[in-house]
Amino acid sequence: MNHAELTDSVAASLDVSKADAKKAVDAVFAAITDAAAKGDEVSVNGFGKFKVKESAAREGRNPSTGATIQIAASKKLSFGAAKAVKDRLNG
Repeated sequence: MNHAELTDSVAASLDVSKADAKKAVDAVFAAITDAAAKGDEVSVNGFGKFKVKESAAREGRNPSTGATIQIAASKKLSFGAAKAVKDRLNG
């Protein structure tokens, strides 16, 4: 499912226009992104948690040349599904 399909699904579920549904979907994603940028965890009851994980700087190898390179520290957004979602996925 892509962004347009998600917007269409929300519009149909809420019986609102596609434009209003797109604003709602975009607002949810913006709120999650803003909270993650601040380092906050976003917990959606019954769905799961979005949290920021930090990766330390480390040494790696270029696979084509074998040369040693430095990999900078970074942050990534991870998602952990709630039990209800896991149960639905697994039958």
